[in-house]
Formats: sequence, structure tokens, C-alpha cells
Amino acid sequence: MTATLDPPATLNTARMRTWHRPSLWFAGAMAVATVLSVAAMLIDHRTLLGAPIWAKPFKFAVSGGLYFFTWSWLVSLLRGRLRKVASVATTVAVVLFAAEYVAMAFQAARVRPSHFANTSPFDAALFQAMGVMVAGLWLATLVGTVALMFTRIEDRAVYWAVRTGAVVALIGAGLGATMTQPTPIERAAIKATGHSDLIGAHSVGVADGGPGLPLLGWSTTGGDLRIAHFIGLHGLQALPLLAFGLAVLATRLPRLRKSAVRVRLVWTGSAGYAGLVGLILWQAERGEPLIYPSGTTLAAAGLLVGVIAAAAAASVLVPVRKAVR
Repeated sequence: MTATLDPPATLNTARMRTWHRPSLWFAGAMAVATVLSVAAMLIDHRTLLGAPIWAKPFKFAVSGGLYFFTWSWLVSLLRGRLRKVASVATTVAVVLFAAEYVAMAFQAARVRPSHFANTSPFDAALFQAMGVMVAGLWLATLVGTVALMFTRIEDRAVYWAVRTGAVVALIGAGLGATMTQPTPIERAAIKATGHSDLIGAHSVGVADGGPGLPLLGWSTTGGDLRIAHFIGLHGLQALPLLAFGLAVLATRLPRLRKSAVRVRLVWTGSAGYAGLVGLILWQAERGEPLIYPSGTTLAAAGLLVGVIAAAAAASVLVPVRKAVR
């Protein structure tokens, strides 16, 4: 079963009337939460593991707002049974993320870690419950992503950008699982005492809570698994925006008016974006800070940029022989 959509309707903001309402409303709620968390950081100067206690609710509000705003639009691209299934799945995802966010804010108010917490039986149980929520959220997103695989959009560049963006975002969301295993220090503490206050970490090679980038908190002394998780997750916005940007440029650049050229560029951009996520994950797993890459990392990055630049040039310059489907 497929859903058909006219090209203007894909890009027309008037279509917001047909967007998935629960996720659109929730995106609005996350915008409010963003403002409130900023206000909280200005008023409440308490810290936890070296970061303001309201920094994590702020980051999750921004990320969640963008994520569900995009899914509200994506669900609107579907029709019939596919839309009903994706609508239910997206509503489930909203409920689960909202529950996780409430738990996170509750722990922030208590000055307790919301993730990896094992300080008390209550903290451990809450983190385990959040883990179940995250797993359910990922599965609900998987259902929506599969539904998008059967969506027909006449603008082929947008068609492929939606598909690849959803898949990259699903992979990026799954990278959160890389942070849940005990670190060597935590394993040693458990072996010695039978207990560790934290189980899991986002930093590699250093303890969580060390020096980090302003507001983002990404480690500047070791690897940080959150970066690939974040960048992968927001492929959901980046790749459709690439397709829309190409459509805008096509009004000025005649070569881009060919659908096949824009499709090639979307494929190239998708490969490059996925490669970037993999590169940043590889860098973090080797304990390297994002802003202090080694020569090996720089060489790999240069190779990635070179390959993608060559592929982009070929996408534009190689003659189009037949329509790309």
C-alpha cells in the first residue's frame, strides 16, 4: 500500500492542518520547556557531575521538540492504513518521551542523575523504567520508519531524503545503547564493593563530569558517545532540509532542475551524513575529544570529505541518462 502526494503539497506549509496533532502539540510543549529550563538555569545554579542541573532538560527539550515537530510532518505524508499505524506509533512515542522527560526533570530537581543512576534502589528502578521507555520509543519509531518506506512522494529528492533521514535517525537513536554498559572503573568498584553509584557513562577514557563544551557539555578531555547519538538522531531534519535546499537552489541553478541530479545529491549527502556519524562514533570510542582529533581521525575525515565532494561533483556533472527512481 502506498500514499501519493503532489510535489507542492509536500512543501506547502498550509498542510500543517493535516500534521499529526499530538506530536505537533508536544513539540510546542517542548518549546515551552526549553524556555523554562533556560530560566531555571539562570535562577538555580546547582550543578551535578560538573554541569548545571537543568542543562540536560534543556538539551532534551530542544532535541525532542525538533524530533517530534518533524515526525508530525512525516506522518502527514502517509495515507490510509499506513497513516493510522504511524499515527498510533507516533502518539505512543510522544507519551513515552513525555514520561521520560518528566522523570528527568524530577531527578534534576532532586540533584540526582536521571541516566545511569544507581545511588539508591529508587534511582536504579527509575533508570530501569526509563530504559524501558527508551526501548519502547525506539520500537515505535521503527514502526513509523517502516511506514515511510511505503510512502510515495512525487519529488524524488524529498522521497529519498525522508527515507534515508528516518533510517539514519533510527540508527542514531539506537546508539544510546552504547552508553549503558559499566565502565572499567564501575566494574572495578562493583567487583570490590558490590556497588557503584553509576552504571554506564557517556564519556570514554575519562569520568563523566569533567571539562566539557559550554552548555552542550560534550567532553573536551575524552571521547563522548552523546555526540554521534545526537548527530545521528537529527539526520531526521538534516537530510530533508538538504532536499528542500536543493529545490530552492533549483530556481537559480538550471542543472539542479533535473530531478535525477537532486536525487544523486541527496544520496551523496545521506552517505556523507551516515559516514560522519560513524566517524564521530569511532573517534569517541577511541577516547578522543571532538575538538582535539588525532592525526588518524583527521586523515579519515579528510578522506570522507574528499570522497563525498567527488561524488557530489559527479552527481552534478555526469549527464543524466534516465530518470532515477
